[in-house]
Order: sequence, then structure tokens, then C-alpha cells
Amino acid sequence: MSDRPAGDPSSGSGSDPGNLRERDPEARARALQSLLVEKGLLSPEAVDDVVRTYEEDVGPLNGAKAVARAWTDPDYREWLLEDGVEAVAAVDAEVNDEVMELRVVENTPDTHNLVVCTLCSCYPWAVLGLPPTWYKTPAYRSRAVDEPR
Repeated sequence: MSDRPAGDPSSGSGSDPGNLRERDPEARARALQSLLVEKGLLSPEAVDDVVRTYEEDVGPLNGAKAVARAWTDPDYREWLLEDGVEAVAAVDAEVNDEVMELRVVENTPDTHNLVVCTLCSCYPWAVLGLPPTWYKTPAYRSRAVDEPR
């Protein structure tokens, strides 16, 4: 039995609100969004606009433009592999300050690449759009290292 009060974050008890981060990051994000909306700092429409922009306008189209040009222009393909940030920006893609480093690799019949950050779950939103919900899960990140397929 611990001398720490119930709910003390250092006690390891299940009542620790910090455990929400580990158990369910989506619930934590929803709770944060609700709090920001409740305090009048953010509107639900603003959240919807950002999500829609990344799902439909910014990310997926940027990556698609670069890939399509790389398939049809061998010089661009080489440039994309050498300097991803500059090459993606050259196809009129809206690459923001978030993309400071972008390493582009190509799949071959013998080599297939996987997008994963095992440390912090970072993801190239500006180029690929919003990450799938499972991308940030510890299970995916650890399995990608052990069984990359």
C-alpha cells in the first residue's frame, strides 16, 4: 500500500488522468478539443476545416503531384530522390514550414519502404495528408520495427 494520495500521478494508480494519454490518445484529443471549444478558444467548424484541408487539399494532393511527375519525368524523379523538399515545392505543392526535412525513397521489386517514426509518431502531413488513426499506436510502431514486411 502506498502512502501517496489516491490519484497521485506518481502512484501508478488507475485513477491517474495521465494514463489517458497511454490508454487512448484519441479520447485525449477529443477531451482537449472539447475543452478548447467550451472555453471559446476554438470552434468545431475550425477543427473541421483543418481536418478537411489536410484530408482533401494539402497533403494527399502534394504527394500525388510529386509521384505523378516522378513517374513521367526521369530528371524530376532523380531530383525528388535527392532533395525532396525542393522537388515537392516545385510542383506547386503547398509545403509549409512543418516540412524541414523530407527523405524520399523509392520502392523497387526487391525493396519496399514503410513510413514510420518509432520515437514520436511524426508524419509528413504536408505531403501525405493526415496519418491513419492506427499510425500513432504503440502496437504499429513496435511491430513495424519487428516485422516490417
